[in-house]
Amino acid sequence: MQNKQNILVIGGTGKTGRKIVNKLNSLGHNVRIGSRSATPAFSWDNPDTWQDVMQNIDKVYITFQPDLAVPGALEAIETLVKKAKSGNVKKLVLLSGKGEREAELCEQVVIHSGLDYTIVRASWFNQNFSESFLIEPILQGVVALPQAEAKIPFIDTDDIADVAVEALLHNKHNGKTYQLTGTRTLTFKEAVTEIAQATKRDITFTPIAISAYTQMLKQHGVPTDFVWLIEYLFTEVLGNPNNSEITNDVELVLGRKPKDFSDYVSETAKTGVWNQQLQTHKA
Repeated sequence: MQNKQNILVIGGTGKTGRKIVNKLNSLGHNVRIGSRSATPAFSWDNPDTWQDVMQNIDKVYITFQPDLAVPGALEAIETLVKKAKSGNVKKLVLLSGKGEREAELCEQVVIHSGLDYTIVRASWFNQNFSESFLIEPILQGVVALPQAEAKIPFIDTDDIADVAVEALLHNKHNGKTYQLTGTRTLTFKEAVTEIAQATKRDITFTPIAISAYTQMLKQHGVPTDFVWLIEYLFTEVLGNPNNSEITNDVELVLGRKPKDFSDYVSETAKTGVWNQQLQTHKA
């Protein structure tokens, strides 16, 4: 086995981070989880916590909450990179969003940091349907979303985690930017139809204007900054036809094709997460 490395996984309890932590642990590396609940604690809202968390760390996986596109993300990444350099971190792997111009500004900070780096740009996650804002409407049986015609090459967080682990551990990925997508595109209606069939449930998809959608989110008490982010993603990212492009970067890095959306649906349906009672679901 290669030498043990000391790796910090920021967002180590999140959709991609927890999988990366598990994979690195199974390979025998020393992994530190960057989260508010960890010791030492890491909070994006408190830069004073960052130096301690990066003590004696060789490499850092960075995932920013809620998204690199939000106001304040650029300044946070700039500060984090400075602290990483002063703490003798050698490499950064940044999770970014495919087609997000604001996220690309954050990428530039990492690229020009003087440290080794890999940028991992991901398309929309499969897991948005099972671990994020789309699970509640699926449980309710009515999914109303804008950009109904958008064709999206959904990517699985398992594939993102596998690519990130490769990037963290192997120097041949230094200086590379990978754009991760699935092998085919689906509209939201097609994705919801697959979930309905796998769960043997009636789930209706209804196209809705972005203005009506954001108004609905506000009425449900969704925080303003998250409403802004959703509006941004639906207009800037899904509204750009270029983001329907399919890449082969997962295969390039891993030597295998990414998980198909149907396989994700089949695996997730077996967990029962889409058949639970709505009142038992916690966001």
